[in-house]
Amino acid sequence: MRLQNQVILITGSTTGIGAAMARRFVAEGARVILHGRDVARGEKLREELGAEKAAFIAGDLADEHHPAELAAAAVECFGKIDALVNNAALTTRAHIADTDTAFFDRVVAVNLRAPFMLIRALLPALKKTQGCVLNIGSVLAHCGQSNLVAYSVSKGGLMTLTRNLADTLGPDRVRVNQMNVGWTLTENEYQTKLDDGLPENWPETLPAYAAPSGSLLMPEDIAEAAIYWVSSASRPVSGTVFEVEQYPMIGRIPNQENKTA
Repeated sequence: MRLQNQVILITGSTTGIGAAMARRFVAEGARVILHGRDVARGEKLREELGAEKAAFIAGDLADEHHPAELAAAAVECFGKIDALVNNAALTTRAHIADTDTAFFDRVVAVNLRAPFMLIRALLPALKKTQGCVLNIGSVLAHCGQSNLVAYSVSKGGLMTLTRNLADTLGPDRVRVNQMNVGWTLTENEYQTKLDDGLPENWPETLPAYAAPSGSLLMPEDIAEAAIYWVSSASRPVSGTVFEVEQYPMIGRIPNQENKTA
């Protein structure tokens, strides 16, 4: 098993990609610390994975004090931390005209400030284990869409944070990498599109240029890709920002040759 005896903290892990990573990491021999705001979901997943393999800590990363509290509690769970996965993020949509100071600050607080402060607080523990950080970003960091401007800005900042800290923490043998995730069919994404008025079968009716493989990425696909980066197999690579997507992002012009009227 690739993650045998590792202890991994995953923020935002009561649903979606975070929950998929928790399940996959445990299957690979790790113990995981689940985190999220929904206590019922967190406790249910902890029970599913088993108390000897999983712990759960509740909290809101928008609270400036929570990252330090989470870090301290996480170390207490199993006595060490081998990897931190900064997965929690707000994806609340708003165009620039609707993005006021409070909205912008909350998105940046959860998506960028919290990962920074959590790494800072866990640094002593990560130095002890020569551990690693995996930041979960988005392909929207490269530009993004008009109704996700604050989200895109926060993920762009996360890329700079990843590269800066990889350089800074290299001498401490702490690695920092980032996975920019493409369009993924999570429970929340499915419901978002239903709320937008799409039919229940919308994932099966996507145009080819949006999902060239014929289907969207699944949370399990992201979890499988993450294993390499939180395991010793990826040592000593650090400062890498990579896309998990179906097509190249830089300079892409969507192929619509087969689009029908």
